[in-house]
Amino acid sequence: MSRAFIFPGQGSQAVGMGHELAKAFASARLVFEEVDDALAQRLSRVIFEGPESDLTLTENAQPALMAVSLAVVRTLMADSRRRLETMARFVAGHSLGEYSALAAAGSLSLGDAARLLKRRGQAMQQAVPVGEGAMAALLGVELPLAREIAKDAAQGEVCDVANDNGAGQVVLSGASAAIARAIALAQARGVKRAIPLAVSAPFHSALMQPAADMMADALAAVDIAVPAVPLVANVTAEPVNDPDAIRGLLVSQVTGLVRWRESVERLTALGVDGFAELGAGKVLSGLVRRVARDARVTAIGTPAELESFAKEL
Repeated sequence: MSRAFIFPGQGSQAVGMGHELAKAFASARLVFEEVDDALAQRLSRVIFEGPESDLTLTENAQPALMAVSLAVVRTLMADSRRRLETMARFVAGHSLGEYSALAAAGSLSLGDAARLLKRRGQAMQQAVPVGEGAMAALLGVELPLAREIAKDAAQGEVCDVANDNGAGQVVLSGASAAIARAIALAQARGVKRAIPLAVSAPFHSALMQPAADMMADALAAVDIAVPAVPLVANVTAEPVNDPDAIRGLLVSQVTGLVRWRESVERLTALGVDGFAELGAGKVLSGLVRRVARDARVTAIGTPAELESFAKEL
């Protein structure tokens, strides 16, 4: 089997995620301890015990989800006694999951990934005053119509396509009034559903440019190594392993479209017929199944799931 390891993004977090892994495996506990040390924060307590309101804060949710994903990766490597490149040909992640993918592939250190995601979460939250930005999911629509709706709804304000998740799910992001207009337009143009999202900022839109500038400075200060396997990047849906290119793509990703559907299609075209989602939840697994219908898809986030997967390697 030709496999890709994929890593979830914000929205997959849940209080208690990774706790069973930490109780069962020393390698997982060490990941959470290292992230706590890197951030000078007991983030692991928030992850395991909550409260949910603290975990869902963008500056906590992003490094927390990465920590859970890396706990799975490190434990899988320790349990199977195999390097990542012997288990997967490519890595990919949805939005913040791209940092998890790069840390898993050895391109970013665990500590740097945690600090970058903490900064990324803070920068995104600070970029737009609360209430001035919004996001909405359009269901039953493909990218061309979503782009048309966003363009017509903008009326001089920002209204961008943020995520093309596949299977008729496209997310718009931008100014609150523009997103409200987009929801009304979508309904008028026969889109199956248009749902406002409970988010704290308009992620992956031009309104995030101040956050992109902050991340450019933060990324300039860290070492990025050649990953053990190529990353299929969000903003290009193409494989990349050059450190300077990766740095630039991570900056572009803050304001750019997450091309998840195209990423899955590209991985399939490259011969990938198995996808393993490492970390919290099963959101990406569901999306992949609807795009790559013939692929084998596995979600790995618990000790039982990890041990079952390890036996298949």
